[in-house]
Order: sequence, then structure tokens, then C-alpha cells
Amino acid sequence: MPRNKKKNGKGGQHGAVQPFSDEDASIETLSHCSSLSDVTSVADEGGEASEDTAQEDFQYKLKGFIDSTVDKSAKTRQGALDGLKTAMATRILYEFISERRMTITDSIERCLKKGKGEEQRAAASLACLLCIQLGSGIESEEVFKTLKPIFKNILADGSANIQARQAVATSLGLCTLVAEDDILDVQATMECFESLFTRSYARADGTCPSISPQMSQLHVNALLSWALLLTICSANQLKGVLKTHLPRLQRLLESDDVNMRIAAGETIALLFELARDIDSEFEFDEWEELCNKLNALATDCNKHRAKTDKRKQRSVFRDVLKAVEEGDFQSETIRFGTERMTIDSWVRKRTYDAFREFVGSGMNYHLQGNEFIRDVFELGPPILVDSATMKAMKISRFERHLHNSAAFKARTKARSKFRDKRVDVGEF
Repeated sequence: MPRNKKKNGKGGQHGAVQPFSDEDASIETLSHCSSLSDVTSVADEGGEASEDTAQEDFQYKLKGFIDSTVDKSAKTRQGALDGLKTAMATRILYEFISERRMTITDSIERCLKKGKGEEQRAAASLACLLCIQLGSGIESEEVFKTLKPIFKNILADGSANIQARQAVATSLGLCTLVAEDDILDVQATMECFESLFTRSYARADGTCPSISPQMSQLHVNALLSWALLLTICSANQLKGVLKTHLPRLQRLLESDDVNMRIAAGETIALLFELARDIDSEFEFDEWEELCNKLNALATDCNKHRAKTDKRKQRSVFRDVLKAVEEGDFQSETIRFGTERMTIDSWVRKRTYDAFREFVGSGMNYHLQGNEFIRDVFELGPPILVDSATMKAMKISRFERHLHNSAAFKARTKARSKFRDKRVDVGEF
């Protein structure tokens, strides 16, 4: 039932938004039932409220969150930002958001300028989700035009909260992809990222700079955002990047941070893919040396590294090595509703990973209904599915359990068959 719409006298505090579970990211998300709403079922399924009432109650909550972003209490502002983030990650709210985009933008700007740590992180993520909701156009350009200078100031400010800088590095990359309309401004933003991650390059004598884990994560985020923007660069820009950065990116493979090594490896694979799209006969002078480094990382058995890090690293670098040597990519199929999408290139993988980082388990829902994201992945207009089809597609919990068990057994057998026992010698 809808709540009493009398506002709290202490600044409009509202109930916390319920998180969106992985199970909700399946076909069930096509229904109007939402974890963000107090109404858990629609009227034709025996629920107590109609869809219109549920929608009205849901929008009332969102308005309350927007109001609470200017509350005096930092805790209340943080909760409001998180509530809006969850809503935008798990629902398509274009009409509601479009009417209030400047109000939300002003709130984000205020939280970025005056907030601390977690509040700034939440505001940066919300800015990105706002652009994703609005899509590529004048509306998102207006939002980004307001927030971009603040993002860049925080990113360049060495005294700013490191977690805020990490969040801004990620958000600035995707916001630029969505809302930037000038390729020269894209290039300027890429240079901001370069000024960060190049500090992690190994020195000429082979030694690695001493960098704290938090700072290293900032450099990783900057590198991944830089790689994301590579996917929209012109051929001439890519040629310049290949000449300037491809030889130097190898130095990041020697980093002590496993996340940096992996990010560098995936970026190198992406660059090779883009280079071969421009010139199928592309050759790299240091190709043999690079392949030796990648092979060493793909079969790394160093005892001083954690086993989990080595497993993660070897899995990624086997794919990176194939990309560099053979131009190959291990494709992956994403299923959502009645549709499926194939991740069949490093460009598509980097783009998919960037969007998924913000919308999380709501990615399937956005792939189904967000016109902008569907356009990015060339999926065409959203496909409408009626309730009868949706019910027919649902499977019971027991059937899902059997399917997962069978998949687990098959995966275990395949891994046991093809695992190279020699790689694991000395790990235990």
C-alpha cells in the first residue's frame, strides 16, 4: 500500500532503498514489480495495489531522495544518493529524470564540492548513472558540461580524498563516452588520465616506482577509462597512441599490483585489436619481447604472489596472449529476457564492463529497455514482451538448481581435462 505522503519534519528522510539482487536481474525484471517499491506484486497476481499506485509510490520515494540530497545531515545525503543510484541502476526512468535533471545535477555538484569521501564517491557514480539514463544528446551534454570541470579538479587535486579521486576517474571516462560532443575535448580528457597512470610505468632500469595500493587503484581506474575512450578515437588519433604508448604500456606489466598488470594487459590487447582494424598487416617492433612477457604472466608461478592473484592473472593473460599473437578473442554470450548478445571483441568487452560497473546486476534490465545502451551495442529498439510470454519463460527454483549443477559439473570436467598440471607445480 502507498505510504502516508506527509514529509518527515527533520529534512525529508525516507526509508532505505532495497538492493537489487542478482536473481532480480533475470526476466523477472521485465515486470513492474520492483525491489525499490513496497508493492511486491501487481493486481492481476493477487497484489494489494495497482500498477499505477505502485508507480506513484515509487516516484514519491524518488522525489524524497532528491529533496534529501540537500539535507544538513551527511548521513541523510549519503542515503539519498545511494537510493537514487539504486533506482537509476535498476529501472528505466528517462521521463522522470529528464524533468528533474538540472535539480539532480545541482545536488550532485553540491555533494562533489562540499561532501567528503563516500559522499563524493556516491555523487560521482550518480552523475554517471544520470548520463546513462538521459542517453547521448543535449540533455546529458548539459549535465556533463556542468560537472566536468569539477571532476577534473578533483582528479588533479593531490590533496583530495583518494577514494573520491578513484570514483571520479571511473565516472569521468564513461560520462565522456556518453555525453562529450567534441573529439578534441575527449582527447584532452584522455591526457588527464595519461598524466596519472603513466606514473606507474616502470623506470628505464626496470625498477618499479613505490606507489601505495590506494594510489595504484587510482592509476588503474585512469588507465581503464583511457582505454574506454580509445574505442571512440579516430584512426589518426589511434596511430599517435600506438606510436607513443604501446611501447611504454609494457612497463606496466611489471607492476607489483595485479590489477594494474591485468588492466595493462587488457589495454594492450585492445590496442592490438584497434590497430589491426586500421591495418590488417599491423606490426609491432617489440612484438617478440612483448609476447615473452605475456607468456610469462600467463604461466606465472612466482611463490611471492598470492595464489588467487596468480589464477586471476593467468586466466586473463592467456586471452591477452592469444589476442596479440593470433588476433583471437574468447567470445561470451550474454542472455537477457528473450534476447542474447555476444561479446566478441575487446572493444565490446571494455564497453560492456564499463557500463556494468555502474548498473551492476541491473545490466540485463538496461539491455532490455534502455534505448541508449541498446544503441551502443547495436541491439535495435526494445522488444516488448507480454505477461503471458514472460510467465512461460520463468523456470522454477528447482529447475534452475538442476541447470546450475549440470553447468558446474561440465565446467569442472572441462577444466580438469585441459588444465596444465605443470603450471601448478610448487604452489602448495
